[in-house]
Amino acid sequence: MAGNTGMAGDTGMTSNTGANQNEDYGDKGLDFLEKKSGHTLNRNTNEKITDGARNQFEKMTG
Repeated sequence: MAGNTGMAGDTGMTSNTGANQNEDYGDKGLDFLEKKSGHTLNRNTNEKITDGARNQFEKMTG
């Protein structure tokens, strides 16, 4: 059973690392602005904001 617990812990760590690797410059920029302004938003909210901004940018630039 100890082996199963270790595997679950490893999976959690892999998920966190994977989430950090999926951040693009828009996500990192929003994180920077949050830190400078003293506000903190949920990760899902950040993704919605940056995805919406990216979609608008792509519409404008083609």
